[in-house]
Amino acid sequence: MNKKEVLEIRKQFTPANCAITRICGCYVDHEKNKKMESRDAFLSLPEEEAFKYFDIFKKTLSGAMGRNMLNMEFPLDAEMPGGTQEFLMKLRASKLEDDMLLEAFYDNIIESYIYEENYYIVLIHAMYDIPGKSSDNLEMFDASDNVYEYLLCSICPVSLSKPGLSYDSQDNRIHDRIRDWIVEMPDKGFLFPAFNDRGTDIHSVLYYTKKSADLQEYMIDTVLGARIPMSADTQKETFQMLIEDTLGEDGDYETVRNIHEALIEMIEEHKEEPEPLALDKTDVKKIFEQSGVPSEKMEEFDKNFDETAGEKTSLLAANIAETRTFNIETPDVIIKVNPERMDLVETRVIDGRQCLVIAADDHIEVNGINVRTMKAGI
Repeated sequence: MNKKEVLEIRKQFTPANCAITRICGCYVDHEKNKKMESRDAFLSLPEEEAFKYFDIFKKTLSGAMGRNMLNMEFPLDAEMPGGTQEFLMKLRASKLEDDMLLEAFYDNIIESYIYEENYYIVLIHAMYDIPGKSSDNLEMFDASDNVYEYLLCSICPVSLSKPGLSYDSQDNRIHDRIRDWIVEMPDKGFLFPAFNDRGTDIHSVLYYTKKSADLQEYMIDTVLGARIPMSADTQKETFQMLIEDTLGEDGDYETVRNIHEALIEMIEEHKEEPEPLALDKTDVKKIFEQSGVPSEKMEEFDKNFDETAGEKTSLLAANIAETRTFNIETPDVIIKVNPERMDLVETRVIDGRQCLVIAADDHIEVNGINVRTMKAGI
């Protein structure tokens, strides 16, 4: 799925566009006990409650593609009788009205989800009447002939509210606040089947994770059985290793800066595209060559890439580039640079010592105090 397809599904989570037929929930405590289960027609929920669920569902389809939202495909064995994909197909076909299938689904999550606090599993079934599109890309709601039937699961932490004082309007007094359990925005979730090319793709699933470093691989394998792509953090570490292995001990600041400048420029040029920018071995090799990596260092590039990342691996540019800040560190000094102004920092040899030189034509602040770069008269 790409950004446009995700947004098309997110738009349904409003009262006017709601396509949700049924909602089920299971509240699990820190000892993995089911404390509460619910099954309701979604349209029967009170309006305020429905709005809060809409927020949860929107959050489950949010974040960056390739970092928080991961496209995953099912291997062939998952689609065989008794496989995880076949189970999800049965669950979808039941429209969440089969209690045995629901219990089995909850049990699979509870068994495999590694979390030591309370949490709430929310599962919805929806039927989206896909509108056709005209030649100028406008939606035609009266020209639909396809229905996208899907499940959306959200796993939300449930935490005890903070202690404190509160105002009681009835008694007109300040009292000790009653602490209660709050359902927070989801940490994990998935959309099945995927909505690829504006249609149902039963061979894929979209997985959501709040933290890219914590994918919960065991739960993915147990509940979904889908192939797990390289996480955003692993992609970044892999790219850093690739730079270090290619440059060796001769890596210099200018070359590394050029590589990151090239990545940021490519991301900027691609930002309007719905698909995230993916770089294969050939793309990365070209970036290195154009950034000034010596030809003798590039002789081992193909081998290094295959060993470090994998021959057929693609890295998402947004996962490997520092788009917010460019950090330069020594054991005693940390310099943070706007990635768009990396040209302000350069290396020079001064009095026989290797130095970082920062152009400081504008004002400088030291602990919030404006200072001059040079004393008067010098």
